[in-house]
Amino acid sequence: MAGTGPEPVNLVDLKAQYASIKDELDAAISRVIGKTAFILGEEAAEFEKEFAAYCGAAHAVGCGNGTDALELAYEALGIGPGSEVITVAHTFIATAEAAVRVGARPVFVDVRDDTLLMDASKVEAAITDRTAAIVPVHLYGQCADMDPILEIARRRGIRVIEDAAQAHGAMYKGRRAGSMGDAAAFSFYPGKNLGAYGDAGAVVTNDPALAARMRKARDHGSASKYDHEFVGRNSRLDGIQAAVLRVKLKRLDAWNEARRAAAARYDGLLKDLFDSGRIRRVAAPHHCRHVYHLYVVRVPDRDRVFEELNAAGIRAGMHYPVPLHMQRAFAGLGVPEGSLPVTERAAAEVLSLPLYPELTDAQAHRVARALRAALR
Repeated sequence: MAGTGPEPVNLVDLKAQYASIKDELDAAISRVIGKTAFILGEEAAEFEKEFAAYCGAAHAVGCGNGTDALELAYEALGIGPGSEVITVAHTFIATAEAAVRVGARPVFVDVRDDTLLMDASKVEAAITDRTAAIVPVHLYGQCADMDPILEIARRRGIRVIEDAAQAHGAMYKGRRAGSMGDAAAFSFYPGKNLGAYGDAGAVVTNDPALAARMRKARDHGSASKYDHEFVGRNSRLDGIQAAVLRVKLKRLDAWNEARRAAAARYDGLLKDLFDSGRIRRVAAPHHCRHVYHLYVVRVPDRDRVFEELNAAGIRAGMHYPVPLHMQRAFAGLGVPEGSLPVTERAAAEVLSLPLYPELTDAQAHRVARALRAALR
């Protein structure tokens, strides 16, 4: 009987991560169940303190997911009908979706060809008298070029909200993701560098009034039971998810270092392909500390290469193959194809290779061999 072949190399491996912390995680979850503190509660409050401190910020407000985190930040900053939000189309839909949900209009600017992050040189021209916020996306595990963005925002009196959903622990010129704007939204979706065991999110800010507003907004506009100051929402951090996140937060820096080591391993294994120009690596500027939520390369004939990798048991990904301005959901914005040339070119080329802290040398070599075979 023929063998079934080696196990696939998955894009992420949450089972391996769980195995490494099983006893502590199980105890943390049991602690919450024993106290029956399932919504917010002590675990959530402690996680908020710990995560704010980790980010170098004064406050963290836990909520139901990363999309809600963005909405809470938008609303608390007064962004709504009639407002415009400048962001990028090379991101997950939540960045712009949350703006639309509060009544604002996303305005897309192109990304840089080297990092695929917001091109700060395009921002000024996109500002109008309706611009309420600039939302740089810290994509793939590294921060956007924040200094010029912050300078423009300060000079023009515009808010900055960091979309840090893929950048837990990333740094820009010595500053943590989440510590630079008026607010920053994080997702703790299970596959993130800091992931819950379900949906969860948080907003980080240094503004106490903003934090207080969002704490009420996540809990039906209420600071105390049956006293509702305004119409809010139900987006409270789950006690079990907070307990899971507390266990994982202690290991985040070590896991990020393991991701950086895995990325360096790929850099070496694929160096000749990069040097020859057969594939391109997304740049990682020296002033950024990349935490490699994803390891992304740009390849010609990407869809065929993707299919061949998956046929070979390499579970690659694509982040993101359809830019937001070309999504049916945003057809009403009237942004034509061809208007964001760098974004559109990148969307046809980006390929995410398997990467997680537990990735072995053997798995990395197997990925590299399969990629070479697909390129041939």
